[in-house]
Amino acid sequence: MQWTTLFKKELLENWRNKKWIWFPLVMILIAIMDPLTTYYMPLIIDAVGGMPEGTVFELPEFTPTDVIMMSLGQYSIIGVIVIALISMGTIAGERKSGVSELILVKPVSYKNYILSKWASLNVLVWFAACLGLFASWYYVNILFGELSFLALLQIIFFYGLWLTFVLSLSIFYNALLKSPGLILFATIATIVTMSIVTQIFSHVLSWSPNKLSSHIIEMLQTDQIGSALWGAAVITVALSIGLIISAIYIFRKKEMAA
Repeated sequence: MQWTTLFKKELLENWRNKKWIWFPLVMILIAIMDPLTTYYMPLIIDAVGGMPEGTVFELPEFTPTDVIMMSLGQYSIIGVIVIALISMGTIAGERKSGVSELILVKPVSYKNYILSKWASLNVLVWFAACLGLFASWYYVNILFGELSFLALLQIIFFYGLWLTFVLSLSIFYNALLKSPGLILFATIATIVTMSIVTQIFSHVLSWSPNKLSSHIIEMLQTDQIGSALWGAAVITVALSIGLIISAIYIFRKKEMAA
C-alpha cells in the first residue's frame, strides 16, 4: 500500500510538471525527424535554392529497416540526454530542498521511495517511446515501405530495455550525488564511456547493453531474434536491477549517516 501511494504521487507530480505532455511530444519529434527529412530532402534542397548547376545529388534507396533505425539512432543520442534531464533531479532535487527528509520521516521505507520514483519514470519513458516509435513506424510505412507491426513491438520491447537502463543509471547517480548537474554529467559520461569500451572490445562484449541497437538491426534483417540479442537484453535487465539495488543501499546508508 505504501509503495502504491508513493507511485501514484509520483505519477501525479509528473503530470503537474507537464512531463506527461512535453516529454512524449519531444520523443515523437525526435523519432519522426529523420524519416521525414530523409524522404523530403530533395524538396528541402529545392526550397532553399537547389544545388549548383551540373551537380548530381542522388539519395540512396533506404529500406524501412534503415529508416526506423535512424529513429533509434536519434533516441540513442538526443533521447538519452532528454531522459537524463528529466530524471537528474528526481531524488537529488528533493534531498537538496529537504523534501525527502519530510517524506522519509513518516516513516517511508527507502526501498519504496526509490522504487516508486524509478517505476513512475519508467512508465513515462516507455509511454513516450511507444508513441514516438509508433509515429516513426507510421511514416516509414507510408513513405518507405512496409514494416510489420510485430517488428515494431519487438523494437519497442528490446530498445525499451536500453532506455530503462539509462534511467536506472540516472537513479543510481541520484542516490550517490546531490547535484543534478553532476548527475546529468555522470550519466551521459558513463553512457559514452560504455559505448567507447564496447566498440573497442566488441568481439568480447557482444552482450553489452550498447549493442542492443546493432542486434535489433540483425533481428529486422533476418526476421529472427538471435541469441546475442537475448543475451544483451538479459544483461541489460540484470544491470538495471543491480543499479536500483545499489541505489537503495547507497541512499539508505547516506540518509542514516546524515
